[in-house]
Amino acid sequence: MDLDLSSAVVAFRDEVRAWLADHVPAGLPSMDTAEGFAAHREWERTLAEARLAVVSWPAEYTGRDASLLEWVLFEEEYYAAGAPGRVSQNGIFLLAPTLFAHGTQEQRDRLLPRMARALDVWAQAWSEPEAGSDLAALRSRAVRTEGGWLLSGQKTWSSRAAFADRGFGLFRTNPEAVRHKGLTYFLFDLRAEGVTVRPIDQLDGEPGFAEIFLDDVFVPDQDVLGAVDDGWRVAMSTASNERGLSLRSPGRFLATADRLVDLWASRGDLSSRDRVVDAWIGAQAYRLHTFGTVSRLAEGGELGAESSVTKLFWSELDVSLHETALELLGAEGELAGPWQDGYLFSLAGPIYAGTNEIQRNVVAERLLGLPR
Repeated sequence: MDLDLSSAVVAFRDEVRAWLADHVPAGLPSMDTAEGFAAHREWERTLAEARLAVVSWPAEYTGRDASLLEWVLFEEEYYAAGAPGRVSQNGIFLLAPTLFAHGTQEQRDRLLPRMARALDVWAQAWSEPEAGSDLAALRSRAVRTEGGWLLSGQKTWSSRAAFADRGFGLFRTNPEAVRHKGLTYFLFDLRAEGVTVRPIDQLDGEPGFAEIFLDDVFVPDQDVLGAVDDGWRVAMSTASNERGLSLRSPGRFLATADRLVDLWASRGDLSSRDRVVDAWIGAQAYRLHTFGTVSRLAEGGELGAESSVTKLFWSELDVSLHETALELLGAEGELAGPWQDGYLFSLAGPIYAGTNEIQRNVVAERLLGLPR
């Protein structure tokens, strides 16, 4: 692909860089607290006012009609500037691409503007107590009623659910169907009658996740995403974006790799030199790989099973970057701080978005053609 940037793309990147330099807030509280969640929501609204919350979306949805390449460059500038984590990420990076691919015009018009301005922050309600990596084993159900559906069941490890407004997930609508059939993708209100949200404290005591209990929660037909009983296909669209492009852009790892090089330079530890170089090269390789993905999508391609390879790479790269930093810090690395916090979060990478064990099965069976 041509890696020379056009003058228009360079101008866009420079505009983003200058705006971030003037507006990035310092030291927001953790988004896994009520105070921090509210502060991050307000930051999302600031981004939306500048039309920088969702740059690749159409202008009518608060976007800029930016190309995927411009979005990747925006992400690089965002992380390089040390900007806050995106409290709206489940909506704008996972649900929104699914709405563009499978939603109705009415759904897009109703949901996307509120999502872009963080008026609605979305929780991802995939996993269940007995259906984690094996999502098709889920037991939560939806039963037909007048004008819509009644949802019942339990979801767990639901990201952002402790303080979010709405959720999206799969429910079984045809109990007689085989595992991957008879599932439907629903959108639902976390404050609706019959919904109970129970926060799950992490090691730091903050509720980054929650359990969601649903007891005959009414959802109108307009909040079914895609066709009834075709939810698995719709959900795989969400999962491909989560694993392969939008959730973990290269900018996140490029910024971490640059911080790692600076840490190494300040320590002068020759014994860790090769690991630092390997980690930095890994971040650059992921950047170039993403440019290739962007080029393929721009030419009409789709994210498919190849996204599992990408997920394996970025999740293991994240762990490696932080392990190397802690090695450089020695005993100091055991103290609470950015590197320790980043390391603890990186350990979740091989689990969320589909465990790496499952992703290796996907690569073996769907890409390499090996027997089950």
